[in-house]
Amino acid sequence: MNFEFPLRQLPAVMVGPRVERRRVLVGGSAYWGTIVEEGADAGQLRLDDGRLLDADAQAYLPPVSPSKIIAVHISYSSRSVETRNKPKPTETPTYFTKPPTALNGHKGQILKPADCKYLNYEGEYAVVIGRTCRNVTPDEAWDCIEGFCPALDMGLQDFRDTDQGSMLRVKGADTLLPIGPGIVRGVNLFEQTLRTYVDGLVVQEAQIGEETIWGPHYVIADIARHITLVPGDVILMGTPCHSRSVDPGHFVECEITGIGRVGGTVVAIEAPRAAALGVGHMPADTPEVRRVALGFDERVPERFKDNLRKTRRP
Repeated sequence: MNFEFPLRQLPAVMVGPRVERRRVLVGGSAYWGTIVEEGADAGQLRLDDGRLLDADAQAYLPPVSPSKIIAVHISYSSRSVETRNKPKPTETPTYFTKPPTALNGHKGQILKPADCKYLNYEGEYAVVIGRTCRNVTPDEAWDCIEGFCPALDMGLQDFRDTDQGSMLRVKGADTLLPIGPGIVRGVNLFEQTLRTYVDGLVVQEAQIGEETIWGPHYVIADIARHITLVPGDVILMGTPCHSRSVDPGHFVECEITGIGRVGGTVVAIEAPRAAALGVGHMPADTPEVRRVALGFDERVPERFKDNLRKTRRP
C-alpha cells in the first residue's frame, strides 16, 4: 500500500468549514465553546450556553481528556537527517507515552526544576481521537480523528540516560505538554506550516506535507492493531529539526498555520525534596544527554541557530 503525500482525496476531518472548539475556565467552572469564524463577531469565543467572550482574554484548559497520550519518536525528515543523518529514521514508526498529568493549557507555566539543566522544546501537531478505534486500516483511521491541535512536547533531557527507552521522566513530568488552545477540523493539515517560537523568534519550521514521513492515518492504524484508542486520546506526531534547551523566563510557542498557536512560559522551581536524599537516578549531563539536548548544529538551518542565540540570557 502507498501512504505517500499528497493524499488522493482529502478525508472529512480536513474538509471545511473550519470548526475550532476550546475549553475555558470562567468563574471557576469549565466551559466549552466554539470560535466564531465569520461576521462581526469573528475571532470571539461563543460558549455553548450562548455567551460571547473575548477569546484572547480567557484562561484556557487543555481541550482534551485523554486516557492515554502516545507520541511518535521521529516523523519529520529534517529531524531524522539531524539526528540520524538520513531522511527516514526507521523502517516503521516507534513510540513512547506521556501520562495525562503532563497536560498543560495555553499560556500556562512550564516547570523547570533547579536540578535539571536541559528542558527542550519540540513543536508538534497533536491528533485527537473522536471515536473508539481498534483494528482499522489507514483509510478507515481518518474517520476516527476528531481534529488537530498545536502542542509543545517539552522534555527534561537530563534523564535521557536512565529513561531513554520509556522517556517517562524525560517527557512525562507535570506541565510538559501545553496543548490547544482548541481542537480544529476542516483544515487541510498537509498544506500547513509548523513553527516553534522562543520569545517570538522562529527556532523550528516545517511544511507538514513536505516533511511528513508517516501520516496520522498510518500511525493510528499501526497503534490500533493492538491498542484500543478511545475518544479524547492524543497522538503527538513528532517535531522538525532543531529541538534545543530553554531557560526560565523564555516564552515558547508552537504555531500551525490555519489551526492555531499554543504557548507557555518556562518557570524555575526548586528541585524535588527527595532528590536531596539521593532518591532515584539523578539528572545527568553526560555525552548522551548533550547529544540529544544540544543536537547537531551542522545539520540545521543557520537562521534557527541565530534566532535562538538572540534569546539567550546573560
